[in-house]
Amino acid sequence: MENCLGIIIGNGDKNFGALCKNRPVFMLPFGGRYRLIDFTLSNMVNHGIKTVAVYTGDKVRSTMDHLGNGRPWDLNRRFNGLFIFPPANGNELAPRLGDIAEFYSTMQFFEESREENVLLINPSYLGTVNLDEAYKHFNSTDADITILYKKQVDPWGEYINCDKIYLNNDGSVSAAGLNLATEKEFNMYIGMLIIKKKAFLDIIKSSMEKGDANYLKHAIMINKDKYNINSFEFKGHIENIRHTKAFYDANMNLLNRKIAHELFFDRGTVFTKSKDEPSTLYTDTSVVKNSLVANGCIIEGNVENSIIFRGVNVAKGAIIKNSILMQKSEVKDNAIVVNTIMDKYSIIGANVRIAGSSVMPYVVEKNQEIKEG
Repeated sequence: MENCLGIIIGNGDKNFGALCKNRPVFMLPFGGRYRLIDFTLSNMVNHGIKTVAVYTGDKVRSTMDHLGNGRPWDLNRRFNGLFIFPPANGNELAPRLGDIAEFYSTMQFFEESREENVLLINPSYLGTVNLDEAYKHFNSTDADITILYKKQVDPWGEYINCDKIYLNNDGSVSAAGLNLATEKEFNMYIGMLIIKKKAFLDIIKSSMEKGDANYLKHAIMINKDKYNINSFEFKGHIENIRHTKAFYDANMNLLNRKIAHELFFDRGTVFTKSKDEPSTLYTDTSVVKNSLVANGCIIEGNVENSIIFRGVNVAKGAIIKNSILMQKSEVKDNAIVVNTIMDKYSIIGANVRIAGSSVMPYVVEKNQEIKEG
């Protein structure tokens, strides 16, 4: 994807409670050893993008700590590479919240970049999109904007309030709004679009001058008659991580071999910040079934249908079912953890029993310790 720069910008974190108390959504740990942003960054790099801008949002610290200078993704370059932009809050743009203000605050970066096109991705949408095919479609149709979508089957209204687009017979985009579960199948916008840089800058400037939109997706629809806006259908698996339940389900879906293989292998290596750990130790008392277990763990108890991150300790007699245990968390002797998300460095004491449900998993906060009595 020569001549194209990447933009990563997330959505709000109001639907994640304690999980996003000190981190943006795209920094949520995922799949045993990764962060959500790793998949977006890796997919960009694997498709030849050499310049990537990341907008951190208000919670900057965890993003800076994980991404650093971009070395794991080969983005620590003298020219181009990784650019990290803190929020525009605190200046004259503060009253105009939204990604339009964020982009406007870094206009000089876009104007000075050599690339003529922009790929924008919301990393809360997790999927291995073939960006080369989408980019080829964008160029071959001479589009100003190509919006990526998936035909999402939704008979039970699970994707209510997700972004929805309407298409004409020729694939051009006629309208966009929210899914209200009025149809069993709808065109779900998957948080990705390709846009000519000139059109991108013109839309940003116009929105700032007129004050008619705070978000790029709204600004594009306001200006849809000025540009050639078409679509590209993604037919693979996509995770729309929009709240705690969706995050829990996305992790649990990794226990499906087909989904895991598509996510981790179909579009090249998924890179992340390396942390050396020894192999996981399984003792004679351990029983592990249908689970994804990272390295550096000590497993003495029972683990079933769960995602276990690096450095987790599961003591003798402990039972873990349908749960996510993040890095360095600990479950002590004879404790029972069911349908639960344990954040980093949390501890469940001996003989303690905690359980959520498949509809609403229980969340143990980072560094929280729950003791008996």
